[in-house]
Amino acid sequence: MTSGREGRGLLSRLRAVPGIRAASSYRREWLVKDLVAGVVLTTLLVPQGMAYAELAGLPAITGLYTTVLCLVGYAVCGPSRVLVLGPDSSLGPMIAATVLPLVAAGGDPDRAVALASVLALMVATIMILASVAKLGFIADLISKPTRIGYMNGLALTILIGQLPKLLGFKVEADHLIGECVGFVRALADGAAVPAAAAVGVGGIVVVLAVQRFVPQVPAVLVMVVLAIGATAVLDLGAHGVALVGELPAGFPPFTIPQARLGDLALLFGGAVGIALVSLADTISNASAFAARTGQEVRGNQEMAGIGAANLAAGLFQGFPVSTSGSRTAVAERAGARSQLTGVVGAALIVLMLVFAPGLFRNLPQPALAAVVITASLSLADVSGAVRLWRQRRTDFLLCCVAFVGVALLGVLTGIAIAVALSVLNVFRRAWWPYHTVLGRVRGLEGYHDVRSYPEAERLPGLVIYRFDAPLFFANARTFRDAIRRLAEADPRPNWIVVAAEPMTDVDTTAADVLEELDETLNADRVHLVFAELKDPVRRKIERYELTRTIDPRHFFPTVEAAVEAYRRRTGAQWAPADTEDR
Repeated sequence: MTSGREGRGLLSRLRAVPGIRAASSYRREWLVKDLVAGVVLTTLLVPQGMAYAELAGLPAITGLYTTVLCLVGYAVCGPSRVLVLGPDSSLGPMIAATVLPLVAAGGDPDRAVALASVLALMVATIMILASVAKLGFIADLISKPTRIGYMNGLALTILIGQLPKLLGFKVEADHLIGECVGFVRALADGAAVPAAAAVGVGGIVVVLAVQRFVPQVPAVLVMVVLAIGATAVLDLGAHGVALVGELPAGFPPFTIPQARLGDLALLFGGAVGIALVSLADTISNASAFAARTGQEVRGNQEMAGIGAANLAAGLFQGFPVSTSGSRTAVAERAGARSQLTGVVGAALIVLMLVFAPGLFRNLPQPALAAVVITASLSLADVSGAVRLWRQRRTDFLLCCVAFVGVALLGVLTGIAIAVALSVLNVFRRAWWPYHTVLGRVRGLEGYHDVRSYPEAERLPGLVIYRFDAPLFFANARTFRDAIRRLAEADPRPNWIVVAAEPMTDVDTTAADVLEELDETLNADRVHLVFAELKDPVRRKIERYELTRTIDPRHFFPTVEAAVEAYRRRTGAQWAPADTEDR
């Protein structure tokens, strides 16, 4: 009996694993579509994996190792049926900015790979712990304006960084301005290789043209095939064009990467930024594709899936990964129905590494730069920035600051600035919320903003005031000063009714301010009245013992009830507002 219960408990726990649950509900009619989609997806995974590995400052082969393991890890633990994870253009500069400073100039690439793998394990730990703590909401720490600015800055950084490789030379610089200066000087000195420039620029043209005119065809695959063909026909290697060369054969062994104790703090800072960007990307992409398939986005499970993908990659010489919108779109258009598509892609890459490691040896390096540059163009959202300029100038300013932070201070500093700006913007809106006086408008129910309706009627001696935020330590004095100005008006009001529905909280600092304010108003024979105060907030006010000064009879369920009580008491009649009061 006990063993039966244990068996059922084990089965229940196994079914809680997303991959096992998906396998148990798999439909036979999906198989062919998943297999075909997996083959199509592989044609994109291989060149992008190698290109994004080099963007991160790592050997191209690590991009393939990472791709294989993260696909398998997410297939087992990820909740989405169609999302495709892998090396990502938005993470590449962050990985490079974290790892490369810890590796001496011309240092051992094996050390760079080990540090990148430690970084992936750190990202995995952060994601899994955050999932257990149900912190999926942290993806919202980057607001849309700061995200647009961050991504535009990242796109520019990637573009400038890849231009030398596109033209066949290298530039050693630590920041964007240095890279620009170095690029211009090298170009002026004739460092560009004409054959490399032709391959790189031609690759960009091919990718953009195929995406524009035949979007159903995998543009990157077309460009890669043409580039390899050009190498064979024109002997590009003999004309100074760097080639990918033979990839190491076989699959990497299970490895626990090592890092010096002094490196861990710097790696952890990068891991936090990468985890935040990866989660934001994943939630954004998951929401977009879930809307098409009718799935529900589960933020905490997505974090666990990302964590599992990074854990698998980090244990097999890989680096941090994220969701790819472009690869997910390719898989979806190819008919993908489940994570079997990603597993098929992983299996095909393994077969290539084992049986045909030289398949991409003639792929020109400028072609990989073209892959990265076209990906960076997809990151940029110039129209979004223009829209912010037209719609809300403060949000546009946030966008610009995030852009400058990434472009001039670096990607890690930029993401920190983006998050800080988002949080500060929320705080700013709560600190200086919108507040106004309300009046009655003929033909409209309720009470309305006198700024929008200057003709609104008011009751002599009564002011209806609305403060659109919780009342807490940062804005309590703003509220107090606004009430004092209303109380000092001529003629002086008898009642100031606070339409308190937007007040979702009152903290202890605000409570002290309210007590002092009410005592001051009472001395001037002005009464502070609250209407539509939410029950939890009312209970807090009672717990703060504010009803010692604020008359308990001055709490009303609605503004209408407060107005009616005032009219019964005074006999006041509605009258148009005076021009001075406006």
